[in-house]
Amino acid sequence: MSYEVKVEAFEGPLDLLLHLIHRLEIDIYDIPVSQITTQYMEHIRAMQVLELNEASEYLVFAATLLAIKSKTLLPVHQGDLDDPDYDFEEQDPRDELVSRLIEYRKFKEASIELKELEANRSAIFTKPPMDLSDYQTLAPYENVELEVNAYDMLGAFQKLMRRKKLKAPLSARIARQEISIKDQMVSLVNTLKAANGRTRFTELFPTNDKTVMVVSFLSLLELMKRQVVAVEQEKNFTDLMVELRKESWNYDDPSFE
Repeated sequence: MSYEVKVEAFEGPLDLLLHLIHRLEIDIYDIPVSQITTQYMEHIRAMQVLELNEASEYLVFAATLLAIKSKTLLPVHQGDLDDPDYDFEEQDPRDELVSRLIEYRKFKEASIELKELEANRSAIFTKPPMDLSDYQTLAPYENVELEVNAYDMLGAFQKLMRRKKLKAPLSARIARQEISIKDQMVSLVNTLKAANGRTRFTELFPTNDKTVMVVSFLSLLELMKRQVVAVEQEKNFTDLMVELRKESWNYDDPSFE
């Protein structure tokens, strides 16, 4: 089975690092390298499980984080302190990383502002009237407190994989199972219907089979992309909730054959 999903929210290693700093409420000028490196590596492991093409770029940056972490752990020897040429104000190994993050954040914020200006200009001057009747059913979702992005989904999937691994039996008999993205999308929609249209993210992954879990996760991303489902989170670190927006889509899409 070969299926490729391109998620626009994956913008690069620095973007992931900024996301983690925001989620963990860390001061960007005083980054706990050990903690942030652990969280970063967990996201990379999830990317590798999903066989995302972007994972190699993140691994290169992970090596930089590990190098910084090792420098912060190195002790200062007494011989160095006695050396008259020793620089007591040696540069913090995190300084270069912080500078790159601040510079990246400036460009990211600037790009968001430019997109907003573009949207406002198109709405006022050039964009013709649109029929918004198809979106009227989305009104209940306007007051969602937190926006769930691809990194949140990836983090939730990594936690799910870790729990499944801990609960896995000591020995198992494995039989290869071919599952299509299209069939799994139908299965997820049926599961949501049986749960009155709303359920926890973890409830959509009842199996311990790694292949089925990966296909289910990719199917859920595709359903989100098609606006068949919405994923919400009440506040940081609470369970993700998946809610059904519409019960059908274009089943005859040739991309799933």
